[in-house]
Amino acid sequence: MPRHADLFAGDTLFAKLARAVCAAGVLPRKELYEAWELARRVRRRVRGRRVVDLCCGHALLAHAMCLLDDQSTAIAHDVKPPASAAKVHAALVAAWPKLASRVTFASGPAWPTIDAGDVVVSCHACGALTDDVLRVALEARAPVAVMPCCHDASTCDDGGLSGWLPFDVAVDATRVARLKNGAYRVWTQQIPVEITPKNRVLIAVPELSEILLAPYVGGPA
Repeated sequence: MPRHADLFAGDTLFAKLARAVCAAGVLPRKELYEAWELARRVRRRVRGRRVVDLCCGHALLAHAMCLLDDQSTAIAHDVKPPASAAKVHAALVAAWPKLASRVTFASGPAWPTIDAGDVVVSCHACGALTDDVLRVALEARAPVAVMPCCHDASTCDDGGLSGWLPFDVAVDATRVARLKNGAYRVWTQQIPVEITPKNRVLIAVPELSEILLAPYVGGPA
């Protein structure tokens, strides 16, 4: 909320982002940290490119990705975005006017068309929606990053590993195997559990992709 802005003093990009989010007055603090932690980890691996934020909610992840790399634009898609997403966007555009033309929104049942020049991201796409995100990225041979949640035994594939591993871990391990079998290079990470217990991060880039050879030259972290 606006009264929390004083908690984020300083001139770092994160502090400025947090104060803008406070000005919007609609976003749970947890979402701020989730989006920031995922965005900065992705930007260490993938720069440039159009960002496609699927199951985007308030689309803070799409905005953060663009703030961390001036070379990017973003499209944020949700079947039915929350009405408050417009307030978040307006607050961020007030702080960074260029975001008005760099972040666009889409809604409805059909996802945007993905191609190999995109980077696909999704934070807490529930259950098998994370598998759908990975599938469209694989089909396009696009880099992808997800933070899974809500592992559902009726819709998520555990790869037969849940006899050895907790079900949610088995599902995410099976996702890694699927990407590896698709000739992707994979990084598995975690954001602080204090932010969310659903804190596993999966980042994957097609093997032999030129983006693996390019150093990160994005904006300030």
